[in-house]
Amino acid sequence: ASETELISGGSDKQLILWELNGTGKWSNQLVKSIPLKGHAEAVCAVDAVYQSDEPDSNLLVASAASDSTVRIWSRHGSEVKCIEILQFGNGFVMDVCLSFLPGSNVPILACGGDNCKIHLFIQQNDQFQKTLILPGHEDWIRGVEWAACGEDLFLASCAQDCLIRIWKVCAKSKELPETQNNSIRLKENVFTVEDTVTTYAITLESVLAGHENWVYAVHWQPSFSKDGSMQQPMRILSASMDKTVIIWEPDKESGVWLEQASVRVGEVGGNTLGFFDCQFSPDGSMIVAHAFHGALHLWKQATVNKKEWTPEVVISGHFNSVEDVKWDPEGEFIISVSSDQTTRLFAPWKSKEDTEVTWHEIARPQVHGYDMRCLAMIGRFQFVSGADEKVLRVFRAPKNFIENFSNITGIAMEKLCSHQSSDLPEGATVPALGLSNKAVFEGDMAVQPAEDEETFNSISNQYPEIYFQPLILTAPPPEDHLLQNTLWPEIQKLYGHGYEIFCVACNNSNTVVASACKASKKEHAAIILWSTSSWKKLQSLSFHNLTVTQLAFSPNDKFLLAVSRDRNWSLWRKQDSSESGPVFSCCAYTDKNTAVHSRIIWSCDWTPDSKYFVTGSRDKKVIIWGRCDLSVTTEGNELDSIKPCSTVLDAGDSVTAVSISHVLTPDGRYIVAVGLEDGKIILYTWKQSGQEPALADWTLCVEMDDSRSHALAVKRLCWRHHAGRAGHNDQNGSEWLQLASCGADHCVKIFNVNRFAL
Repeated sequence: ASETELISGGSDKQLILWELNGTGKWSNQLVKSIPLKGHAEAVCAVDAVYQSDEPDSNLLVASAASDSTVRIWSRHGSEVKCIEILQFGNGFVMDVCLSFLPGSNVPILACGGDNCKIHLFIQQNDQFQKTLILPGHEDWIRGVEWAACGEDLFLASCAQDCLIRIWKVCAKSKELPETQNNSIRLKENVFTVEDTVTTYAITLESVLAGHENWVYAVHWQPSFSKDGSMQQPMRILSASMDKTVIIWEPDKESGVWLEQASVRVGEVGGNTLGFFDCQFSPDGSMIVAHAFHGALHLWKQATVNKKEWTPEVVISGHFNSVEDVKWDPEGEFIISVSSDQTTRLFAPWKSKEDTEVTWHEIARPQVHGYDMRCLAMIGRFQFVSGADEKVLRVFRAPKNFIENFSNITGIAMEKLCSHQSSDLPEGATVPALGLSNKAVFEGDMAVQPAEDEETFNSISNQYPEIYFQPLILTAPPPEDHLLQNTLWPEIQKLYGHGYEIFCVACNNSNTVVASACKASKKEHAAIILWSTSSWKKLQSLSFHNLTVTQLAFSPNDKFLLAVSRDRNWSLWRKQDSSESGPVFSCCAYTDKNTAVHSRIIWSCDWTPDSKYFVTGSRDKKVIIWGRCDLSVTTEGNELDSIKPCSTVLDAGDSVTAVSISHVLTPDGRYIVAVGLEDGKIILYTWKQSGQEPALADWTLCVEMDDSRSHALAVKRLCWRHHAGRAGHNDQNGSEWLQLASCGADHCVKIFNVNRFAL
């Protein structure tokens, strides 16, 4: 039958039965969802079976949760209700699986949990009776799964004792008397089902040892229809914390399950924890696994050598709140940082088969030990990032990245590389006990020993100092390469802040970096300016009393704007620079008497002509400031002349991000993107009409619907500086602007905005 239903369980203590309506595409409008409520804690396992072959047939669902219960649900027609609760006392059930006894329609339920035993329940008189307990595992059971093969039913189970056990259930014929020969026979557990008066025997078929750490998941290859009957391939997939995924199958001649007959894939190096779960594709030609950190891994079977599996391009992204995102100055890639402790670089890629350009993660410049907080681009292939530590770190792209970026995006090397590329390092590696990415030069890379040599003759060979291997890529790299072959070398650390870094910005001529840290006192809330040529501290700007939340240099580099948790903003003007570098002095600010915002100001940005700036705050207000009376030229006396030039815009929820496009609408209006705490993104345009601010100056253009918005707070918005570059113009010649956003829902989004339609 076509697969039109899906069941999921979550930490929101409920199950959801999703049903596909109509066209057969999973799109938002066509999915019907039925919530099943009842569990008192997070649901950790769920399984379901149809009770007959008809469409819309009754559905039997089993779910296990952290409340030490397994609930059985039944669906008749459109109504779903809980029909039974199985209590497990103080124990937890980690996995459940439903099937039917061989040759009957009697449901059987397997539960594996923290008492190291598998509990088998059989439904008799509409009640699940505990029928059998299968001992054997010596640690928590993590996965159980049934597979029906011909007249027999097989159960695979895996546990934290690093082993997989396979059990076989078959109907026992009554007539044959026990023959009294002395042959060695496996111990049988026998049980009888009252309804059908059939006796069944269950035996241990095999124990598979090959993993060196907890086995988290075990799955059979899905059955397929052949010549009108269902065929069950004898193949098992297992995922383990030892960073490997193994495919097991019985030996062709002897029928014994051997590891020699199996295939092992996985990852080497990196700071990951191994695999959490895995699945076969319906035809068994691909396997997907997901790691502890949420990353997906995909392998595909080679068409010629069936034993060979190669890693494939797969979607990837952050697995925690994305805190900041920036466009490369040329608009060809974006870099984002997240509380998942990584910095990731995404770029467009067009595969040979596809006509469309898709975005992929092509490098992971920084894999850190602290939650990342902010970043700023310093020119094309250099950035500075701040995390929950007192140090800012500066990274520069290695040669291997620039070459691969050129291959993947199709941009010529000459356009990317300046003259100094010859002395760039090949890549970077993190030393065994280090936190910093160390540059790897061509002469540093270890010569790989020949295959037949004894490799593990010493401890030092098992843990090489340099994991980095230069790769030539023409497609986005798979996860294990991202972890260790795409790091950027760290070229500088900037010390000076007393608490965790909170925001950082770089001016447009790439000469000055400004940064600020978390602060509850005035002395810690100072902004520090750094020179990008010497990496020395240029100046400390003290004004705010609490954390500075965002910094922005004006496009003409004459001003630096800061907004803060103390509900005020400050504007710093660049003086004629001395030999040591530019000097900034405070030229305008708001205080208790002049402040308009009544809560923390989260975000700010400049208009492209450096005349106005915008602020957005938790008090739901968006305000554009500037010299409203442009006829009066007041050089140096900004304090009195900078006032709100717009009426207060009520955005409807706390404003967490604002950004102004560098390209105006065709009729000369500024395009302002506003991100809210509920995840919504709204586009407004604004233009000053007269001396006095008027509400009519604001126009609401687009309010993103729920499917396009973020599910949680928007953290940062960033417009691409160029409009309508190659590939972003459509046939009508209208210019497309691109807006990148990131949010607490782990997502980075890129929007195409038609400038003429605003």
